[in-house]
Amino acid sequence: MKLNNTLLKNLLPGLLPLFVFILAEEIWGLKTGLFIALGFGIIELLYTYIKTKKIEKFIFADISLLIILGIISILLNNDVFFKLKPALIEGILAIILAISVFGPKNIVLSMSQLYMKGININEAAQVQMNKNLKVLFFITLIHIGLIIYAVYYLSDEAWAFISGVLFYLILVVYFAFEFLKNKLAIRKYTNEEWVPIVNEKGEITGRSPRSKCHDGINKPLHPVVHLHVFNERNQLYLQKRAMHKKIQPGKWDSAVGGHISFGEKIEVALQREAKEEIGLSEFEARFIDKYIWESDIERELVFLFITKTSKKLQSINDEIEDGKFWSFQEIEESLNKNIFTPNLEHEYIKLKTLKLFKSH
Repeated sequence: MKLNNTLLKNLLPGLLPLFVFILAEEIWGLKTGLFIALGFGIIELLYTYIKTKKIEKFIFADISLLIILGIISILLNNDVFFKLKPALIEGILAIILAISVFGPKNIVLSMSQLYMKGININEAAQVQMNKNLKVLFFITLIHIGLIIYAVYYLSDEAWAFISGVLFYLILVVYFAFEFLKNKLAIRKYTNEEWVPIVNEKGEITGRSPRSKCHDGINKPLHPVVHLHVFNERNQLYLQKRAMHKKIQPGKWDSAVGGHISFGEKIEVALQREAKEEIGLSEFEARFIDKYIWESDIERELVFLFITKTSKKLQSINDEIEDGKFWSFQEIEESLNKNIFTPNLEHEYIKLKTLKLFKSH
């Protein structure tokens, strides 16, 4: 909903001259309404030019469309054409929507990125935008059909209602329905942990309930922390995942691994997860790498850390079945035997390549 509100706020200036024309024409008639709308559009164009030092193409296109329609209306002076004019305007909108939804280039998305500088429209938001545009396209088509039917078969009063108020009522009902649906969806996940959604650079682009990140469908990229813990004997502590775990049950994994909650800093998440999983606190960690890991059910941006400790560690989390220190020889002998998680074996090779074992 925030994206929809921002989109409306930034695209509205380009549509204002057309809205002013529709309103002014209803009150003062065609010619007066046209002059008022054109005057408004020119003032708006000059204002945006003074403010941004460039001509806004969307506003200019809207003014040009008004001039063309106005000239045709005045020349024809035909009641049928006058009544069909809303359908013609919506037909242009329908063409733009059709190209955006079904064509090779999303014109509306391009305009959104032009007007919404600094706003990152992530993949999930683009999917939602396309869904709304598709619905708007079919609503527009249906409304065009109703206008044409009203012109030839219904009274002037019915035509006035259908060509004017009805379209906006349908939009209000649709977006109100979407708003309530989103509110109910959010309420459904009220008691669930929410995690940030990020891009490949680690920049936050949204948030999502944890379960939605693990449903194996959309697999939005979300950040996690992994910590490898060494002891004084240069052994590596590993945890054995509980059998009830959804991902890689019963396999040995890194000492600490967990999600970063929405609004939580990476360092805070690392300290929290270490204390919750193996009772380790107040330690200094060294950042090693950041990489993307994708499984059948999720896609993670992993922040990898290492630390060294002489403290006694214990598995205190019900998601961990066991935990112990492994020598590097034991790890080498157990590789590729379905004992470790694929993620751990990937990180082991990374650590080995960086020669981190020798430095500990």
